[in-house]
Parts: sequence; structure tokens; C-alpha cells
Amino acid sequence: MSRLELNAPNKSQLVVEGLYKDLERRIEASPPGLCPVDMSRAFLELCHAQTCGKCVPCRVGLGQLKNLLTDVLDGNATIQTLGLIRSTSETIMESANCAIGYEAARMVYEGVEGFRDDYLEHIMYHRCLSTLDLPVPCVSLCPAGVDIPGYIALVREGRYEDAIRLIRKDNPFPTTCGFICEHPCEARCRRNMMDDAVNIRGLKRMAADKAGYVAPPECQEPTGKKIAIVGGGPGGLSAAYYLQLMGHEVTVFEMLSKLGGMLRYGIPNYRLPKNRLDDDIQAILDTGVKVEHGKRIGKDFSVEDLRAEYDAVLITIGASTDKKLGLEGEDAQGVISAVSFLRGVGHNQYPDLNGKEVAVIGGGNVSMDAVRTAKRLGAKKVSIVYRRRVADMTALSAEIEGAIAEGIEVQTLRAPSKIELDENGHVKGIWVTPQMISKIKDGRASVVPTGEKDILIPCEYLIVAIGQDIEYHHFEKSGVPVLRGRIKTENYGGFDEIPGVFAGGDCATGPSTVISAIAAGKVIAANIDEYLGYRHEITVDVDIPDPSLEDRTPCGRVNMIEREASERVNDFDGVEMCMSEKESCQEAGRCLRCDHFGYGIFKGGRDVKW
Repeated sequence: MSRLELNAPNKSQLVVEGLYKDLERRIEASPPGLCPVDMSRAFLELCHAQTCGKCVPCRVGLGQLKNLLTDVLDGNATIQTLGLIRSTSETIMESANCAIGYEAARMVYEGVEGFRDDYLEHIMYHRCLSTLDLPVPCVSLCPAGVDIPGYIALVREGRYEDAIRLIRKDNPFPTTCGFICEHPCEARCRRNMMDDAVNIRGLKRMAADKAGYVAPPECQEPTGKKIAIVGGGPGGLSAAYYLQLMGHEVTVFEMLSKLGGMLRYGIPNYRLPKNRLDDDIQAILDTGVKVEHGKRIGKDFSVEDLRAEYDAVLITIGASTDKKLGLEGEDAQGVISAVSFLRGVGHNQYPDLNGKEVAVIGGGNVSMDAVRTAKRLGAKKVSIVYRRRVADMTALSAEIEGAIAEGIEVQTLRAPSKIELDENGHVKGIWVTPQMISKIKDGRASVVPTGEKDILIPCEYLIVAIGQDIEYHHFEKSGVPVLRGRIKTENYGGFDEIPGVFAGGDCATGPSTVISAIAAGKVIAANIDEYLGYRHEITVDVDIPDPSLEDRTPCGRVNMIEREASERVNDFDGVEMCMSEKESCQEAGRCLRCDHFGYGIFKGGRDVKW
């Protein structure tokens, strides 16, 4: 007889593990528009099933809490019930023996505080507001509201030009976004329930590559209204495109020699080839948008000057200045900001990094662009220095993986403390303080010093990529509201005290994504049009293919193939290669067509105009 045995999972346990995997996929694919009260009850039941039953707060309390939530959903609750839910969850949080009971009750407690209005709708009117608008997940998560199922269906049929036309209804940068969009639309793709999200960005890239030049639609009748847009980045150009289509006369004032803003001067060519960016910009200019280059607000003209000459003014200057570390020696030779470094490269001004050691401070996409650019400029060693973990970096995981594949050294849990200079006043290293992970605050793990001695990381160039700011002093002097270095607008993008002046994009929200800037341009264009006394509609006459009725069987996701790391680090040519037609057809066929089956049909089909 054996004293011990190796326990292998039995059949029932294996089935349960499989069900857990299915549940994980369901949670991952949970779209916006679900009833938060019902979701809270469902998660509460799961937590209740996981309790050991040892303590009363878990065994009894969670069950009572579930019954109270059921009363709310069944229409049997009163206002007093809401107070009882709150007090019961607080009691469980204070008395549960372990984290299982505490976390379950905390989830309910935060729900009562966070979506109280949903509870009140159920209690007082016996209705659920979330069921009034069941969105298509990918469309609702796209800041610009692009008709994603529609253009995916067009790509599947090889109608690439129509796909571009459909995308441009909401986003005039289809080619650019095909290369660099952060694709928030994929986060809740319901295909996650089966296997993996559809490669939406890759299919957009396919449409842009195959379509070639697609002319913009005809502009509507001229209105005689003149609009000035300050800043030729993605937000300003998006607004210019739609306002020009509406029939207004738009002039863009750009301080640099070419349009594109951070798309041109902040994103390296290997990620976004500038000739492809020019394709999008040319289509915008072909609508009749006028441009004046080399004009800087606060120097060549003021907000007051524009208000006197134009019927409306839009400020979209972006966030083009850098944040400082606050360390002594930050102005020394060899210490540069990532913004100025990348802008110089965008102007074809390449610093001599051959054989040199470079350190980049920061963990966002800009820092990844900086380290990968430095590597391509011949640096012998390039290091990322970040005060937190890789998991805490805000950069896209694909960018981090790409940097590591290209030989970038990642030094995490290192907080910059002092800049070391040589006898000539040139940087020769950065001292860092070792950090360790500590308590979680606001959903993110904080760091504290370990108490170990500081470490010197040698470098001949130190690039700082810890964030960006805007040049706001001129706006303050002009009476434009500024709060904490951002232009403070109302929800509609304008100012109640300064009629006719609007602002949007990074200068109002802080540094964000390209698709967010495009969405801001679209929204403010509609509001400027309304301010001018019009209500023009943007639409497109593209017929969407009928959905296929064939079975959707599990199928792997087609990912974009990249050039070999050893080859691509030697040039600035594009890293990512497009799908083949066969791959794109298969990938487009994975779309579940939520715009027709389920969600979309309930809300009356797609939005064909705005």
C-alpha cells in the first residue's frame, strides 16, 4: 500500500475547468449596454458558490444580498431595500473572515454608489435603462463610432473602395488607423466567446492597401461661413474634413511645414510610413480645405484676431511639449525629450547615436517609439528605464514585445533619482533607486523604494518620455479657460463665455490616442455646424452585404506578420506586413455580424448618418 498518491484531476473537474474557461471568455466579451444590477447579481452568485461556508457573513450574508438584488430586478423592492443592500454589504465587508466575502460585498457596495440611478430605475419605474439601447460592442467602443461590421463585410467581398468610403463617414484617416490605431473596438468583440477577437485593425489595413486612392464625396452647397482651425493634427484635420463636406469654408493654420501633427512628427516611419499618411491627408485636402503653414498662434495671430475674421474658431493644437523629470542637470547636453527627439527624426534630422549607449525613461508608446528609433540610428545599447513593472506599462503589448525582439534592454522597478554628468557637462549616466511593488491604489499597484543603494545606468544620451503638455499661456491671456495645463471646455467642446470658439483633442483631454482625437474632431464639427445655424448630415451610399447564414465554427485569429527583427532594425521601412486576400477573407468571415444577429437588429440597424 502506498503512503501517498499523486492526485490527477477527474473527469468532472476537467469539465468544470473548461466551464471556467468559457466563463472567462464570456466576461471578456461582456459588451457595454448590459444591466449593471443584473451583472452584479450574477457575479455575486458566483462568489457565493466559491465560499467555504465557515463564516456567517459569507454563508448567510451573501445569500441575503443576492435575494435583495433579485427583489430589485423582479420589481419587488422599495427605496428602503436600497439602503438595506448598502448596509448589508458594509456589514459583510467589515465582518467576513477572508477576502472572498469581502470582495463580493465590496463589488455590490461600489455598485450601489456607482450606478445608483440604475437601481432607482428598477425600484421606482420597474424598468432597465440598459435594455433601451443594446449597442454593437465594437461600434460602441470605437470613439469615432465607425461602422465596423459593415466594412468588415465589404472587405470579405473584396469591395475595398466601398469599405474606405464607409469608414470615412466617421473617420477620415482609414489608412493611418490601419497602421497605428490602438483598436479599442477589439476589447469586447463577441468573437472572444468562441476563440479570439476579430483582427479589426488588420482588416482596415487590408482595405486601405487594396483600395488605393479613393476620392472624397462631393461637398454640400456652400454656406458662406468661414471657419479657422488652429492645428493640423488628426483632430483638426478631421474637423476640417467634415466641416468642408458640410459646405463651410475651412482654413487650417499649421505652425510646421507639413500637416499631420504628432502623426508625422511623433510616430516613426517604421510604424506609419509617411507616404501612407499623405494619402489620408490628400483626400482631406481634396475637399477644398485651405492650409496656411508656418503660422503659430500667440506669435503670428491671436484668438481675438481669428474671432474677428471667422465665424467660428477651433483650437486643436495637440500636446506637443514635454514634461520634465524635475532632476538637477536635466538641461545638460545629451538630455533630450522624446517629443523633440522624434520631431527631429520626423524632420530628417538624425542625431549621431552610432556606437553610443542610450537610456529612455518612461513606459508609454512614445518611449517605445524613442527606444526603437534610437536602435535604428545605430545605438550600441538602448535601455528602457521604468519605475514600475512591464505589466504596468501603458504602451501596447505588441510595441513592448517588438522592442524586446529588437534587442532593447528593459530595466523595470527603477526610479530616476539623479543625472550624472562628466567634466564637460555632458550626461554620462542616470542614477536610479530600486523599487518594489506595494499597495494597490486606484486599481494600480504603487511602488516604494526597497532601501537598496542607487544604481548607475551609463548612457551618453538620456531621452525623457514621461508625458506631454500643451503650450497654454497664450490662451490664458486670451481669456480661454485653462485648468491644470489643459484647455477646459464644456461637454460640447465650446465655451459658454466665448461663443464661436471651440477646442478639442489632446489640448483639452491631455495626450490620448489617434482615434480619440479623430472622434473629437467629428463631434466638434457637428457642434460647430449647429452653432452656425445648420444641421447638415454626413452619410454614405454604400450597400452592406447581407450576412451569411453559414455556421461560425471556432477558428484561429489571423495576426499581422512582421519583418525579422534582425533585418528591420537596420532601416525605417515598415515593420508590419499586410494580410493576404485569403487571410483577410477568412478573418472577415469570423465576424459574428452583431449588427444583424441580435444587438443591431434591436436598435433598428446601423447608423447610416450623423
